[in-house]
Order: sequence, then structure tokens, then C-alpha cells
Amino acid sequence: MQDRKKDHINLALSSHTKSSENDHRFYYEPLLNEHPTGLKPISFLGKTLNAPIWISSMTGGTELAGKINRNLAQVAAEFGLGMGLGSCRCLLENNNCFEDFNVRPIIGDDLPLYANLGVGQLEQLIASKKTELVEQMLEKLKADGLIIHVNPLQEFFQPEGDRFAVAPIETIKQFLEITDIKVIVKEVGQGMGKESLKELLNLPIDAIDFGAFGGTNFSKLELMRNDNLFTKELAALKNVGHTAAEMLEFIDEITKEDKKIKPKQIIISGGVDSFLDGYYLINKSKLPAIYGQGSAFLKYALQDYESLREFIETQIKGLEMAYSFLRIKD
Repeated sequence: MQDRKKDHINLALSSHTKSSENDHRFYYEPLLNEHPTGLKPISFLGKTLNAPIWISSMTGGTELAGKINRNLAQVAAEFGLGMGLGSCRCLLENNNCFEDFNVRPIIGDDLPLYANLGVGQLEQLIASKKTELVEQMLEKLKADGLIIHVNPLQEFFQPEGDRFAVAPIETIKQFLEITDIKVIVKEVGQGMGKESLKELLNLPIDAIDFGAFGGTNFSKLELMRNDNLFTKELAALKNVGHTAAEMLEFIDEITKEDKKIKPKQIIISGGVDSFLDGYYLINKSKLPAIYGQGSAFLKYALQDYESLREFIETQIKGLEMAYSFLRIKD
């Protein structure tokens, strides 16, 4: 106790805070709960999560990606989280990269696991009448459904990028008409505007994953790979998009304007830098929501499993404290 009191005296002056450091998003209510001992399980995509956290789609198709995916699947299993795989395009052609994605034996059957394809590949499969390859891929992976990532700006800047001959919303509609696969639609770092969200909310999809502006931006990533002067002159396009907070406002407006829209589940991703960001955004959502992170997980998954595990454990402890002592300001 004497050591603790000595620390308090020595650190008292250096621990002063300024009003500018205050996080104005919350009411702090220190009287209303005891210290937490866990989070309440939640239902999401027909399965039960132990925390409102989604491991966002990242990568696949390389030896390093296989290690990353296995680490992520292991931490998802340990903490009861949902997971989206990175682009599974290579699995449509052969099984050479299958083990990079074969994580169902690790994550188990009780947690949501979704495969991932770009809307450009889906457009090509529909045109060639080969959508059965998607079903075969999901069966091999024992995935619960498919994430369709919509990324026109990334494809535009990518040296090897696809060019869409059909509007992505039409491709998604066509796919939904010929399959009963569960579908999540996401962007990859720019987010989506109000009209795009309205279109998705009127479709029989299972969830929308924001991929909002403010996190990893795959358009910017592709520009860093591309030395083409003409493309670099168009680089200002990488800075357009919508933040997660803005997208939540759009969805609120849409659901108020159209009462016929059936509620969807939301994965709020893009610019979610901490558990406090996640807690704030999912509690601002008028639709059932969890939050997703990609690069934060990637950073630790590239190291060792214990580092990744400690990161997740810290996130969950932070969420427990937030749910006990913080309330969202309107």
C-alpha cells in the first residue's frame, strides 16, 4: 500500500488531463453498475457471438495469408467472434490455395464464417453461367454464406483490375434471384452513399458490412502499387467516400422514410480504431449491429498468437467497462 501511495504522489502532477482530451460522445455513470464479469452473448447471422466483434475480410492465396487466417480463426474460436475470409477467388479455379482458407475445423461449427468474392468475379460467373462454382466453393469451405465486396475505385486503380460491364447492384440482384446463399455486401474502404444503402436495404441480403472511409483504403493501397502517371493524376478519387458515422445517419434516414424496409444486420467497419469507437457506433445504430476491424487484427496476426490473443482480450475488457459505465449521448 505504501508503494501505491508513493506512486500516486509521484504521478499526480503528470496525470492531469485537459478538457480538450475529454471524449464527448459519452455520459460517464460511475454509480449504476458493479465491475463487469463478462459480456452478454448476442445473436448475429443466425449464430451466437460472445462479443459484438467481427474479424473483417483481409487476405488469402499466399503462404503468409494462410498463417494469418489460421491465427484469426483460432482467436475467433477462443473468444466467440465472427469471421470473414479474404478474397477466395483462387478457389474458383483450383484447390491449390485451399489450405490458406480452410479454417472451419479451427473456428468450429457454431460461429459465423463467410467466404468472400468481388462483385467483378460474380459478374463474370453470372455471364458465363458458372455460379455453381460459388456454391461448390462454399461447400468446400463449409462457409455459412458469401461476402460480396463492391470496389469500383479499387479495381480502377489496380493495374490488374477488373472493369464492371454491369452496375454492381444489378449483379447482386441477379445473383440473389438464382441462389439461396446467405449474402453480405461490403465496400473496401470508401463506404457507401445513401442511394446505394437504400438499394441494399431493399434486397433480401443478410447484412451490410460498411467498409467505411477512415480505415484501410484499398484504393490508396492500389495507388501505392501503381507507378502509372495517368493513374496518379486521378488519385484525388481515393479521398471520396463516407465515414461509418455518416452511413449510420443515412440508414436512419432511409428507415424513417420507408417503413416497408425489413431490418438488416450491420457490420460497422472502417475507421473503428478502438473498442470505444465500436461501442459508440453499434449503440448509435438503429439496426442490430456489431463492429468489424481488419488492419488492427492483421497487425497482431502477423506477429504471434499470444499478441493477437492479448489484443482481443483487451478489446473485450474495454467493452465490458463501456457497457457498465458509459451511456451514449444523442
